Amino acid sequence: MKPQVIASLVALAVIAALPAVGGYPIFIMKVMCYALFACAFNLLLGYTGLLSFGHAAFVGLAGYMCGLALTTWAWPTLGGLVFGTVCAALLGLVFGILSIRRSGIYFAMITLALAQMLFFYFLQAHFTGGEDGLQNIPRGSLFGLDLSKDINLYYVVLVIFAAGYALIWRTVHSPFGQALKAIRENEPRMVSLGYDVNRFKLLAFVLSAALCGLAGATKSLVFVSATLSDATWQMSGTLILMTLIGGVGTLSGPVLGAIIYVALENKVGDLGRFLMQETGIQWFRVLGESVTIVIGLIFVICVLAFRRGIVGEWLHWRQTRAALKTQG
Repeated sequence: MKPQVIASLVALAVIAALPAVGGYPIFIMKVMCYALFACAFNLLLGYTGLLSFGHAAFVGLAGYMCGLALTTWAWPTLGGLVFGTVCAALLGLVFGILSIRRSGIYFAMITLALAQMLFFYFLQAHFTGGEDGLQNIPRGSLFGLDLSKDINLYYVVLVIFAAGYALIWRTVHSPFGQALKAIRENEPRMVSLGYDVNRFKLLAFVLSAALCGLAGATKSLVFVSATLSDATWQMSGTLILMTLIGGVGTLSGPVLGAIIYVALENKVGDLGRFLMQETGIQWFRVLGESVTIVIGLIFVICVLAFRRGIVGEWLHWRQTRAALKTQG
């Protein structure tokens, strides 16, 4: 068995055991949802070379569609999750058709414009609840498990995350994934070899959108709500931030980036109070109110010190060390 597979299985076992040793299920489920967001986004940016500022649209749409199906239409939970994922994939198809013929900053701006159009539609649509969002989304049950209990939902979310991560891993290591890497490295050469580059890009875009939608629908179950915050451009920026901190073009980098981001978002206040008690400096009391500043500072440090991201730098160091040993 490959070391990567063994490491992944060990990581899943550790995550599965966290609630038994005092881990807070809602917090860990949030991390897993964000990690799947970031991994899906990294499939497009890290392996295809397409920087999208519109992925929040897929997260937001899937959350609303899943919530609508469960709340208004009384669908079963599995049906709501699948419906939200399919809607995100279809939206990804539309966005992809309209944007993939452009590259670089033009591609990014088109995806941002499309996502903002959808955001303003969500803001005014009746089914979204406007600024209040969809509240009290029923979790229902899945395969006999009562998802109103956090611990039951926790293991469902773990299975969803593991399945999504495995799909991304298999995609990256397939001939399709190798073609995506080649397009990222040298698109003109792929065109000269006869590859339909736009078709590969479109497929990658739709797959990335679908996985983001799956994570968005799952997040609506975790927090029993779907809100506008998931569809804002700031959410797209968060996906980019997590991916860059962890390491673009690495499989585990976005997961680490998501852990760091969510931990900072939720624990900076506790850290500030601890530092105030230990040092007596009152300024630390307001650290929790400056989460965006702290995250921005860490992002700047990572960009300056870890150009490849944390995992990317570690992998580069290992490769360099192995090369030196071979030469020696």
